[in-house]
Amino acid sequence: MDSFYLICFGVGLVLSAASVVGGFTHLHLGRLHIGHTTHASHTGARGNSHGPSSINGFTITAFLCWFGGAGYLLHRYSAFVAPLVLLLSLLSGVAGAALLWAVLFKVLLPREHVLTAEDTEMAGVLAQVSDSIRDGGGIGEILFSQTGARRCSAARSEDGRSIERGAEVIVIRYERGVAYVRRWDDLNIDTVNGISDGP
Repeated sequence: MDSFYLICFGVGLVLSAASVVGGFTHLHLGRLHIGHTTHASHTGARGNSHGPSSINGFTITAFLCWFGGAGYLLHRYSAFVAPLVLLLSLLSGVAGAALLWAVLFKVLLPREHVLTAEDTEMAGVLAQVSDSIRDGGGIGEILFSQTGARRCSAARSEDGRSIERGAEVIVIRYERGVAYVRRWDDLNIDTVNGISDGP
């Protein structure tokens, strides 16, 4: 039984490491498929909504690790009889898998969200010039906040005029990693003039 428990522990440990290296979603090893930590919520034919499955690659490998490790230690170093060792090992494996499932799906995954194109859209972003933009198409740098993080980008003046450091600008368009910006004040003046010149 020692060998059986050690094999279970070793297989669980190796597959756990492989699934972590393969990423958080899934990993294909030949015909073996590890992962699918979450099944996207969907509505079935009967209209039932399904959340993440509790039986997946991560919980299976966690079960094998805990089952094998506890079984080996209990069988080798305790005075328990074999059936009791097996039962305690099974309970240990279930507890380990349940703990991992709770951490993944109740703590970590609810905080994650998939970014959409709108979340990373640059046009219309308000920014501050952190490195002066020279006239005639010179490249400077802007700082801005997006998706809750502070970011920077190479920037050019959209009308070709220089923009000093610290000026507030708005991104007009974004091409090939460069943001084309205009002064926020100039945009406000243009808007006011457009309204005053109107009918």
